[in-house]
Parts: sequence; C-alpha cells; structure tokens
Amino acid sequence: MIRKILVLPALLALVAGCSAAPDDPAAPGGEAGGSFPVGVEHVFGTTEIPERPARVVALGVTDADPVLALGVTPVGLASYTFYEETGGLGPWARDLVQGEPPVVLAGEPNLEQIAALAPDVILAVSAGIEQPMYDQLSAIAPVVARPVGTIAYGVPRDEHTRIVATALGEPERGEELIRQADAAFTDAVAANPQFQGRTGATVLPFDGKYGAFTTADNRGRFMTGLGLVQPPRIDELDTGESFYVEVASEQAGLLDGDVLVMLADEGAAAEQVARDAVLAQVPVVAQDRMIVPDADTRGAMTYNSVLSAPFALERLVPELQAALGS
Repeated sequence: MIRKILVLPALLALVAGCSAAPDDPAAPGGEAGGSFPVGVEHVFGTTEIPERPARVVALGVTDADPVLALGVTPVGLASYTFYEETGGLGPWARDLVQGEPPVVLAGEPNLEQIAALAPDVILAVSAGIEQPMYDQLSAIAPVVARPVGTIAYGVPRDEHTRIVATALGEPERGEELIRQADAAFTDAVAANPQFQGRTGATVLPFDGKYGAFTTADNRGRFMTGLGLVQPPRIDELDTGESFYVEVASEQAGLLDGDVLVMLADEGAAAEQVARDAVLAQVPVVAQDRMIVPDADTRGAMTYNSVLSAPFALERLVPELQAALGS
C-alpha cells in the first residue's frame, strides 16, 4: 500500500515559503558585513572579487536560493529541470524576486548566453563544472566554485550559504540564515523524539532499480537532520564516492526500515509497487509505512537550502509522524 502519492519528474541527473520581513537580517538593504575586494577559496583555487557584485549569475542548480535569501535577485540562474518552466525557482523562493525575473539557464553552460548577462560574479557552487569550464567562465567574470572537500552537487547547506554570502559581501547575514534553517530542524527534532535513531531510506526508482540517497546528498542529509538513519545494509554499501547507493530490484529488501520515502510521481510509484513483487513484500511497504511526498516537498528536500528546508519540514514532518507515530 502507498500512504500518499503525488507528482515529480524523475531526477537522478545529477538530481518556508518565506518572504523577508523588514527587520529580517536576510532582508534587502540590511547592513552589509563584508568588505571588498574579497578572496573566496574553492576547489579550483582562490577567486578575488574586486567589488560588491550587483549582477549575479547563479549557475549552480540551487545557487539562486541563498542569493535570493541575501536580498539579491540574480540576472540568470540554473535550476533542476522540474522548476525550469516556473522561472527556475521553487515556491519557497519565488516571492523574493525583485525587478526583472532572472533568465533561466537550461542545460550545459552556454558561454555566449552567460556573457550577454554581463555578470559581476558567476556562482557555480551547486554545480558540476570542472577545470576547463571554470577557465572559460573565468574569462567572463570571477567564478566561485564548490568548496574544497565537497563533491559536485553535494555541498552541504551551511557551506553552500557561507561561500555564497562571502562572495556577495554578506557573511553575517549568511550566518544568520544558517542559524534560522538549523533552528527549524532543531525545533522539529525536539517536537518529535520518536524520530531519533529510526531507520529510513530515501529512494528514487529508475530503470527498474533504486537509488538510495546517502548523506553526501541533500535528500539524505535532510532525513538525518531529523534524526533518522540509513538502513544498516545501505550504510554498508555506501563507499562515500557517490551521492546514492544503487539497489537492484531483487535487492529491494535492503530498503526495509521504519519508514521509506519514495521520490517519484504518482504513476511511477504505484507502478513500481505493482510490478515489483519483492518491493511490495518488503515490510515497510506492505505495512503502509512508505511515504510519497508531493512534488514541491520533494523539490524542497532536493534543494535543502536555507529557504527550502523550512518549507520541506512543514510538509514532510506530518507524514513522518503518521508513519512513525506522534
């Protein structure tokens, strides 16, 4: 049985609606804490940004969230495919756009398109660019890539926010955003002690198998942030070299636990259970403890940004309570 099934395009691709109040430290026009020029260290070296950027290209798929949270509307942004048709932003971020909507940068980086935006800085933190692309982008404007020690598309929320805030000259406001997002998790954990130590895989079905997201991925981190842990056998298969563990259909029993979060649309989730006899018999599924969150909740978990995390918590926690008890 499936507890709840709604909508989201598959993503293994790379794969709080809140508005800033006048006294919010993340509100536009707040006192800046940074000075320029500033040097920002990242995986390809150190980038010097000579003055406060006004025209920002958010090239990483989730980079626009901390930019908007800091009161800056990017001139161009990349996005996961499921938000490309809605301006490239999730519902938790759209109301923060000021002035002209950003140009949505779809697919591989288009150097001519990016250059035409005349950026002061290019943020490629939540991205997968390598040295050759970094060099080409650097001919257009200063480029900030992911921090040292992180994998492509796997920068944790706090590091992501911190490096973006440094590049934009807003380190103090960045720290406040981090504290606010962390507090949302702290409050959810305190209100739900029954989540602590319970096992729960977060998976995406693809090509007749499953990707179980690890703590190198935002979706896996979202669950561990609530106190849940990966099923032990998934943990054993996690080499730390990827953001997911591949599980064959006949190994679906590895996904058993106290709860299972299935990231798929309605048709895919229902069809997966109907055609996968092994999955259907796994206790977490057979006993109705499988959750299929709605599309925007799945999107918010995937982003797990300072803007999207509170939005996702508000929607997913009640479903976890129903599956795990309250």
